[in-house]
Amino acid sequence: MSRLLAPTLREDPGEAEVPSHRLMLRAGMIRKLAAGVYSFLPLGLRVIHKVSNIIREEMDRSGAQEVFLPTLLPAELWQETGRWNIYGKELFRIKDRHERDFCLGPTHEEIITDLVRNNLRSYKQLPLNLYQIQTKFRDEVRPRFGLMRGREFMMKDSYSFHDSEASLDKEYKNMFDTYCRIFDRIGLQYKVVEADSGAIGGGFSQEFMVLADTGEEEIFYCESCGYAASRESAGVGKYKVTGQGVSRTEHKMQETLTPDKKTIDEVSGFLKISPEQMIKTLIYETEKGPVAALVRGDHDLNEAKLKKLLGVEEVRLADEKVIEKVTKSPVGFAGPVGLKNIRIIADTAVALIPDGVTGANKKDHHLIHVVIERDYKPELTADIRLAISQDLCPKCEGGHMNVTRGIEVGHIFKLGTKYSAKMKANYLDENNTEKPYIMGCYGIGVGRTAAAAIEQCNDKDGIIWPAAIAPFVIDIIPANTEEKEQMELAEKIYSELTKLTPDIILDDRPERIGVKLKDADLIGFPVKVIIGKALKDGKIEIKLRKTGETKLTPVGNAIEELAGYVR
Repeated sequence: MSRLLAPTLREDPGEAEVPSHRLMLRAGMIRKLAAGVYSFLPLGLRVIHKVSNIIREEMDRSGAQEVFLPTLLPAELWQETGRWNIYGKELFRIKDRHERDFCLGPTHEEIITDLVRNNLRSYKQLPLNLYQIQTKFRDEVRPRFGLMRGREFMMKDSYSFHDSEASLDKEYKNMFDTYCRIFDRIGLQYKVVEADSGAIGGGFSQEFMVLADTGEEEIFYCESCGYAASRESAGVGKYKVTGQGVSRTEHKMQETLTPDKKTIDEVSGFLKISPEQMIKTLIYETEKGPVAALVRGDHDLNEAKLKKLLGVEEVRLADEKVIEKVTKSPVGFAGPVGLKNIRIIADTAVALIPDGVTGANKKDHHLIHVVIERDYKPELTADIRLAISQDLCPKCEGGHMNVTRGIEVGHIFKLGTKYSAKMKANYLDENNTEKPYIMGCYGIGVGRTAAAAIEQCNDKDGIIWPAAIAPFVIDIIPANTEEKEQMELAEKIYSELTKLTPDIILDDRPERIGVKLKDADLIGFPVKVIIGKALKDGKIEIKLRKTGETKLTPVGNAIEELAGYVR
């Protein structure tokens, strides 16, 4: 350890917001170069290599083949699929000396599809799964949390090609099982949840979420049937309005004055009604024109659900000019009654409101006693809102959904022909007919997995690494390096154990024993071997980081016992 570059810190760095960022900086594993860009020091890189090796072993075991694709990607391929414009500002765009457009790869669907369309032709060459472990680049609007949300990061991405949906389903299940083995081997507690496919696209996807109180994302799950989904994808069971009768009001719709009252809280407070009675009308813009989305006053719209329902690439809240043009009123008074030349989509909970209140499309006015179908007719009624705790499970409809937090470390997608059709990537079937490849896509964040392990496994003293990805498994600590007997035994144990594994480190620094023990706990070595006062009785101390268990072991049994920890 006297030769190891591991500049540990005693104080928490001011920039660190979450445990993994704070502890990786303090443990001398990473150092910041720029916002969202980090250098890996030896300890941190050993962890990354261990995560990568587990991923590589299991991907090879699955039958996938490793490739290594360029990071510098020509714009033409991205323009073929339309993502050059859709991907937005997260895409690092550059020009070469000839003014040709390139980007730094955030993901590689276009590039792998181009590779396959130029090198495969027959259905006899399918299925095929190609993977790589490589650096990606995304210009995050707010890089934060260390390795959790960086602008440069390491990722395993793989892509499969098929001639049938059945073949894709089989490989998707193969990747699902492979991912479970990967995260089981690493030693993480995780849930697999239904997810939104986002900018990657495709018909179906699932995320692998490491459970942690500090996780960025909410996970909705049902203990009755095992259903689990991310917040963006969580469905809602058949909803019942609480505290209200099921029969519709017999009162006629009526306009009422609500001076300067725009928000749900302001209007419901002024009218002395529950937000559950309010119909919130949100005007969105899409490439197919504006749309009015209706949700209950106490609910929030789920843009991912709306986008999927409408079959559009993008939905964005309309600006003031568009809202005024559509509703003929200022922002804050929109409602579905009387809206023309715009699609109206209502959430299922809105359809159950028996006596609603909504904007009158007139400044300082709202409508009361509003009833769906009688006073306005939506084009569609569907689940378009964000789930909340205790919603009915959409799968079994008998259980209620609980909420926990998690960190996305893996994502698997059924892409279908989203990329192959646009890029004319075709194979010849048994009838010599050209057909587009059916594709799958499967990603794991390597650095993110390491950081997620820390978020799940830490205490007040530092990191508690799962042994499979710890930078070193056993830390041999002589209490006093000037004591010849202690150093000779430490070096003997070190020499014998390194014959079995390179995962042994000897803390030969001329530091106080307290400093060495604090560093060992901070860095998170799973096993400490302390050679100190007990040596006069012919014993050494073995202490486990995870449980705190300590035992005195006779020197004669030490190597055999420690070899057991190695195994």
